[in-house]
Amino acid sequence: MTALPSLFITHGAPTLVLDPCPAGDFLRGLTAGIDRPRAILCVSAHWEESSPTATGTAAPETIHDFFGFPEEMYALSYPAPGAPELAQRVLDLLGQAGLGGRMEPLRGLDHGAWVPLSLAWPAADIPVVQLSVQTALGPAHHLALGQALAPLKQDGVLILASGSATHNLRDWHGHRLDGPPADYAAAFADWLDEAVLQDDRGALVDYLSTAPEAQRNHPTPEHFLPLFVALGAGLPGTARKLHGSYTYGVFYMGAYAFD
Repeated sequence: MTALPSLFITHGAPTLVLDPCPAGDFLRGLTAGIDRPRAILCVSAHWEESSPTATGTAAPETIHDFFGFPEEMYALSYPAPGAPELAQRVLDLLGQAGLGGRMEPLRGLDHGAWVPLSLAWPAADIPVVQLSVQTALGPAHHLALGQALAPLKQDGVLILASGSATHNLRDWHGHRLDGPPADYAAAFADWLDEAVLQDDRGALVDYLSTAPEAQRNHPTPEHFLPLFVALGAGLPGTARKLHGSYTYGVFYMGAYAFD
């Protein structure tokens, strides 16, 4: 099998699974451009732990980790099998890199994982393992995580990093789904596209100092950190932009592949 790319996608609001929008259409067509993986390692912004933690359950539940959404959202499920052996392989690779880690035997899939997965692989027939982010450890740590996990790509495992290219929840309410992008979100998105495609890892790691309106677009960093895992797992200079649209004016739904 040809090595799979690592991917960063923006999962947006939980209702992306229902909302008619270009980002949802993009995710529905995502599989057209890549080989079918034998398993998926999903790094979701919605699971934060102090050290790298992998799900070891054989049958992960669907976690509805949101409040105040339409009732139909809580009836959705994504019954993909787990892959405890892949979780152990992830921890072995992280251990070899000196990054440590542990297994979580009971946790299921949060919406940062199952929302995009249900759009891209609706049959839920590919085993999925989740890996947590370590928000306090920052971008450079997550870049190292990706570098340590890169060998998985040769084994048919898709590294799917799920976060948000911009993520200001305080500005979300009051905007239409198809509303025009806010100026501050568009400025950050333009910077991000250029930095990713030019493989400017120094600028990306130091985004709080180098990106326009960085703090406003990411008041907290956890949704930006998955990008660095996908970036670290890719070969330098191989970035490709897969998608760029906006939802609710403040979410840039940027997506990138790294070969």
